[in-house]
Amino acid sequence: MSFLIEPVDRLIREFSKLPGIGPKSAQRLTYYLLKEPDEEASALAEAIQNLKKDIRLCSICFNITDRDPCSICQSKERDHSTICVVEKPSDIAPLERTGKYKGLYHVLHGTINPAQGTTTENLKIKELLSRCQNGSVKEVIIATNPNMEGETTSLYLQRILTPLDITITHLARGLPFGSELEYADDMTLNQAIEGRQKFKQ
Repeated sequence: MSFLIEPVDRLIREFSKLPGIGPKSAQRLTYYLLKEPDEEASALAEAIQNLKKDIRLCSICFNITDRDPCSICQSKERDHSTICVVEKPSDIAPLERTGKYKGLYHVLHGTINPAQGTTTENLKIKELLSRCQNGSVKEVIIATNPNMEGETTSLYLQRILTPLDITITHLARGLPFGSELEYADDMTLNQAIEGRQKFKQ
Protein backbone atom coordinates (compact mmCIF):
# COMPACT_ATOMS: atom_id res chain seq x y z
CA MET A 1 0.00 0.00 0.00
CA SER A 2 1.37 3.40 -1.03
CA PHE A 3 1.31 6.33 1.42
CA LEU A 4 1.83 8.82 -1.41
CA ILE A 5 -1.03 10.81 -2.86
CA GLU A 6 -2.26 9.29 -6.11
CA PRO A 7 -0.88 11.85 -8.66
CA VAL A 8 2.60 11.65 -7.12
CA ASP A 9 2.51 7.86 -6.86
CA ARG A 10 1.30 7.55 -10.44
CA LEU A 11 4.08 9.74 -11.86
CA ILE A 12 6.72 7.83 -9.89
CA ARG A 13 5.35 4.57 -11.33
CA GLU A 14 5.37 5.98 -14.87
CA PHE A 15 8.95 7.27 -14.54
CA SER A 16 9.99 3.86 -13.16
CA LYS A 17 8.93 2.24 -16.44
CA LEU A 18 11.65 4.16 -18.32
CA PRO A 19 14.91 2.29 -19.04
CA GLY A 20 17.62 3.04 -16.51
CA ILE A 21 15.22 4.76 -14.09
CA GLY A 22 14.79 2.96 -10.77
CA PRO A 23 12.26 3.82 -8.04
CA LYS A 24 14.62 6.29 -6.31
CA SER A 25 15.44 8.14 -9.52
CA ALA A 26 11.73 8.19 -10.41
CA GLN A 27 10.94 9.70 -7.02
CA ARG A 28 13.67 12.35 -7.43
CA LEU A 29 12.34 13.33 -10.86
CA THR A 30 8.78 13.54 -9.57
CA TYR A 31 9.67 15.78 -6.62
CA TYR A 32 11.89 17.89 -8.88
CA LEU A 33 8.90 18.56 -11.15
CA LEU A 34 6.71 19.35 -8.16
CA LYS A 35 8.92 22.28 -7.15
CA GLU A 36 9.41 23.57 -10.70
CA PRO A 37 7.15 26.32 -12.11
CA ASP A 38 3.98 25.16 -13.84
CA GLU A 39 5.41 26.26 -17.22
CA GLU A 40 8.32 23.79 -16.88
CA ALA A 41 6.03 20.85 -16.15
CA SER A 42 3.71 21.89 -19.00
CA ALA A 43 6.65 22.19 -21.42
CA LEU A 44 7.78 18.66 -20.53
CA ALA A 45 4.26 17.25 -20.93
CA GLU A 46 3.87 19.02 -24.29
CA ALA A 47 7.25 17.75 -25.53
CA ILE A 48 6.24 14.16 -24.69
CA GLN A 49 2.87 14.53 -26.42
CA ASN A 50 4.46 16.09 -29.51
CA LEU A 51 7.05 13.32 -29.64
CA LYS A 52 4.32 10.73 -30.16
CA LYS A 53 2.22 12.99 -32.39
CA ASP A 54 4.89 14.38 -34.75
CA ILE A 55 7.33 11.46 -35.09
CA ARG A 56 6.94 8.76 -37.75
CA LEU A 57 9.18 6.29 -39.56
CA CYS A 58 10.93 7.24 -42.78
CA SER A 59 9.39 5.19 -45.58
CA ILE A 60 12.86 4.53 -47.06
CA CYS A 61 15.27 3.83 -44.18
CA PHE A 62 12.78 3.41 -41.28
CA ASN A 63 14.63 5.83 -39.03
CA ILE A 64 12.45 8.05 -36.84
CA THR A 65 11.72 11.39 -38.47
CA ASP A 66 9.38 14.36 -38.45
CA ARG A 67 9.27 14.40 -42.27
CA ASP A 68 9.10 11.68 -44.90
CA PRO A 69 11.56 10.89 -46.40
CA CYS A 70 13.95 11.82 -43.60
CA SER A 71 16.64 14.49 -44.03
CA ILE A 72 19.41 11.89 -44.51
CA CYS A 73 17.56 10.03 -47.27
CA GLN A 74 16.73 13.36 -48.98
CA SER A 75 20.25 14.75 -48.78
CA LYS A 76 22.09 15.16 -52.09
CA GLU A 77 25.36 15.38 -50.15
CA ARG A 78 25.11 11.77 -48.89
CA ASP A 79 26.53 8.78 -50.76
CA HIS A 80 23.39 6.98 -51.97
CA SER A 81 25.40 3.96 -53.11
CA THR A 82 26.21 2.92 -49.52
CA ILE A 83 23.78 1.71 -46.86
CA CYS A 84 24.71 1.12 -43.23
CA VAL A 85 22.35 -1.35 -41.56
CA VAL A 86 21.69 -0.78 -37.84
CA GLU A 87 19.40 -2.42 -35.31
CA LYS A 88 17.60 0.61 -33.92
CA PRO A 89 17.22 4.36 -34.55
CA SER A 90 19.41 5.27 -31.56
CA ASP A 91 22.38 3.54 -33.26
CA ILE A 92 22.49 6.24 -35.95
CA ALA A 93 23.42 9.20 -33.70
CA PRO A 94 26.83 7.83 -32.56
CA LEU A 95 27.75 6.92 -36.16
CA GLU A 96 26.82 10.43 -37.30
CA ARG A 97 28.89 11.98 -34.51
CA THR A 98 32.07 10.40 -35.91
CA GLY A 99 31.71 12.48 -39.10
CA LYS A 100 33.30 9.58 -41.01
CA TYR A 101 30.22 7.99 -42.53
CA LYS A 102 28.52 9.82 -45.40
CA GLY A 103 26.17 7.17 -46.77
CA LEU A 104 22.55 6.23 -46.02
CA TYR A 105 21.08 4.03 -43.29
CA HIS A 106 18.60 1.21 -42.90
CA VAL A 107 17.03 0.50 -39.49
CA LEU A 108 15.98 -3.11 -38.89
CA HIS A 109 14.05 -2.37 -35.68
CA GLY A 110 15.48 -5.35 -33.83
CA THR A 111 17.48 -8.51 -34.34
CA ILE A 112 16.65 -12.14 -35.02
CA ASN A 113 15.83 -13.61 -31.60
CA PRO A 114 13.55 -16.68 -31.73
CA ALA A 115 13.59 -16.97 -27.92
CA GLN A 116 11.76 -13.63 -27.77
CA GLY A 117 9.61 -14.40 -30.80
CA THR A 118 11.49 -12.06 -33.16
CA THR A 119 11.95 -13.60 -36.60
CA THR A 120 13.06 -12.20 -39.95
CA GLU A 121 9.42 -11.38 -40.68
CA ASN A 122 9.33 -8.94 -37.75
CA LEU A 123 12.29 -6.93 -39.04
CA LYS A 124 12.68 -4.49 -41.96
CA ILE A 125 14.69 -7.05 -43.95
CA LYS A 126 12.42 -7.35 -47.01
CA GLU A 127 12.57 -3.57 -47.33
CA LEU A 128 16.38 -3.67 -47.20
CA LEU A 129 16.47 -6.33 -49.89
CA SER A 130 14.15 -4.22 -52.05
CA ARG A 131 16.46 -1.19 -51.70
CA CYS A 132 19.47 -3.27 -52.69
CA GLN A 133 17.84 -4.69 -55.82
CA ASN A 134 17.46 -1.40 -57.68
CA GLY A 135 21.08 -1.41 -58.90
CA SER A 136 22.22 1.86 -57.29
CA VAL A 137 23.56 0.33 -54.05
CA LYS A 138 27.22 -0.71 -54.23
CA GLU A 139 28.03 -1.43 -50.57
CA VAL A 140 26.08 -2.55 -47.52
CA ILE A 141 27.78 -2.08 -44.15
CA ILE A 142 26.28 -4.37 -41.53
CA ALA A 143 26.53 -2.58 -38.19
CA THR A 144 24.57 -4.86 -35.89
CA ASN A 145 25.72 -5.03 -32.28
CA PRO A 146 28.55 -7.44 -31.44
CA ASN A 147 26.46 -9.90 -29.43
CA MET A 148 24.78 -13.24 -30.19
CA GLU A 149 21.59 -11.78 -31.70
CA GLY A 150 23.52 -9.17 -33.68
CA GLU A 151 25.88 -11.81 -35.09
CA THR A 152 22.97 -14.10 -36.03
CA THR A 153 21.25 -11.23 -37.83
CA SER A 154 24.50 -10.19 -39.52
CA LEU A 155 25.11 -13.69 -40.90
CA TYR A 156 21.53 -13.92 -42.17
CA LEU A 157 21.83 -10.56 -43.95
CA GLN A 158 25.12 -11.63 -45.49
CA ARG A 159 23.48 -14.80 -46.82
CA ILE A 160 20.52 -13.07 -48.48
CA LEU A 161 22.59 -10.16 -49.87
CA THR A 162 25.44 -12.28 -51.29
CA PRO A 163 23.59 -13.21 -54.52
CA LEU A 164 23.35 -9.50 -55.35
CA ASP A 165 26.38 -7.84 -56.89
CA ILE A 166 27.06 -5.75 -53.77
CA THR A 167 30.09 -5.40 -51.51
CA ILE A 168 29.06 -6.53 -48.01
CA THR A 169 31.20 -5.27 -45.13
CA HIS A 170 30.94 -5.17 -41.36
CA LEU A 171 32.38 -2.81 -38.80
CA ALA A 172 35.89 -3.66 -37.63
CA ARG A 173 35.83 -5.46 -34.32
CA GLY A 174 37.22 -2.66 -32.20
CA LEU A 175 33.81 -3.01 -30.61
CA PRO A 176 33.97 -5.53 -27.75
CA PHE A 177 31.63 -8.53 -27.99
CA GLY A 178 28.49 -8.00 -25.93
CA SER A 179 28.59 -4.20 -26.23
CA GLU A 180 26.07 -1.95 -27.98
CA LEU A 181 26.73 0.52 -30.78
CA GLU A 182 24.63 3.15 -29.03
CA TYR A 183 27.11 3.36 -26.13
CA ALA A 184 30.41 3.07 -28.02
CA ASP A 185 32.78 6.04 -27.83
CA ASP A 186 33.52 8.15 -30.92
CA MET A 187 37.11 6.96 -31.38
CA THR A 188 36.14 3.26 -31.27
CA LEU A 189 33.38 3.89 -33.82
CA ASN A 190 35.76 5.90 -36.00
CA GLN A 191 38.15 2.95 -36.13
CA ALA A 192 35.30 0.51 -36.68
CA ILE A 193 34.02 2.46 -39.70
CA GLU A 194 37.45 3.08 -41.25
CA GLY A 195 38.58 -0.50 -40.66
CA ARG A 196 35.41 -2.19 -41.92
CA GLN A 197 36.06 -5.50 -43.60
CA LYS A 198 34.49 -7.61 -46.30
CA PHE A 199 32.63 -10.69 -45.17
CA LYS A 200 34.49 -13.87 -45.94
CA GLN A 201 32.57 -16.18 -48.21
